[in-house]
Amino acid sequence: MLAPPVTAFTVVQRSGAARAGALHTAHGTIHTPAFMPVGTHAAIRALLPGEVRAAGAEVLLCNAYHLALRPGVELIERAGGLHAFMGWNGPILTDSGGYQLVSLGRVTRVDDEAADFVSPFDGTSLRVTPELAMDIQVRLGADIVMCLDHPVAWGARQELVRAATERTHRWAQRCRDAMPAGDRLLFGIAQGGFDASLRTESARAVAAMGFDGLAVGGLSVGEPHDVMHAMLEASLSQFPEERPRYFMGLGTDAEILAAVSAGVDLFDCVVPTRLARHATAVTDEGRISLRKAGYREDLRPLEAGCDCVACASFSRAYLRHLFGTGDILAHRLVTVHNLTHMSRLMAGVRSAIVAGAFPQLQMSVQSGRPASAAG
Repeated sequence: MLAPPVTAFTVVQRSGAARAGALHTAHGTIHTPAFMPVGTHAAIRALLPGEVRAAGAEVLLCNAYHLALRPGVELIERAGGLHAFMGWNGPILTDSGGYQLVSLGRVTRVDDEAADFVSPFDGTSLRVTPELAMDIQVRLGADIVMCLDHPVAWGARQELVRAATERTHRWAQRCRDAMPAGDRLLFGIAQGGFDASLRTESARAVAAMGFDGLAVGGLSVGEPHDVMHAMLEASLSQFPEERPRYFMGLGTDAEILAAVSAGVDLFDCVVPTRLARHATAVTDEGRISLRKAGYREDLRPLEAGCDCVACASFSRAYLRHLFGTGDILAHRLVTVHNLTHMSRLMAGVRSAIVAGAFPQLQMSVQSGRPASAAG
């Protein structure tokens, strides 16, 4: 068993509410603010773990609910845990499956005791209690374990929002009580729907339970940006300074920088890798859709100054050609680029905070100019 970290989270510099820090886990340190690539099924699609690491990722997110369905916790446990099973030796955060209560809403049912899921793969049912959610993630060997929560969709009725929020609080306490001693970190999740007072109430209640870190859940699910930011501010107002703060499911440059400026430390999203599979690269100057005819003879790299293998060795014209022929190399190369872009963005954010230049960086990204123009 690896030794637990002495101090899990340290803030090393602040710029307004933005902060640069270090989150220590049993499998390594995460330098924050940080973006976590999403490997739902214990893989970043089409990439080797070494390629993900070379792209700058320090921590990955995997989904405990999906992994419990297939290949199953028992197999991963026999393989030596999730790190050995997927060949990743860095930190892993596992999501409990709470988000699937929104994304798989038509095939789920919730009561105060547990959440009932119907597998999208074979139709089998899985009843997940807070205690089982903890057991699954501990057996997987996650470094950061997430509580089971009950988010709601944008537009949900207020009575449902209130009931789901109160259920999230009860489940959080049950998760806290069920978590065995060890070297893993446990994060609580605040909910509250789209009501600022309920968001504040939820954040205060979850923060009082003494978790190692705190997450804002149930946002970036279709609500207007101004609503999202108002709900984020309401949540963060109750989170203690000494705990890491995680915005679940946020993954575009401008949105991430806005959340960093409010005091968020961790992010995850499928957007960069999903865009790559749909022939779209993310760059400092915006998105490049490689299926457009205008790139057919464009011999420039995806992004000048990027040192990823896609930019160092290949042109936009070649990448467009690969997508046109259906070659999997196209997915690999653009995924490497998009993850490299996210890592460079976050490294630039950390450096800007330390140098006192974060406001300039944020303005640069919002104006569509390259992040390197800041400062």
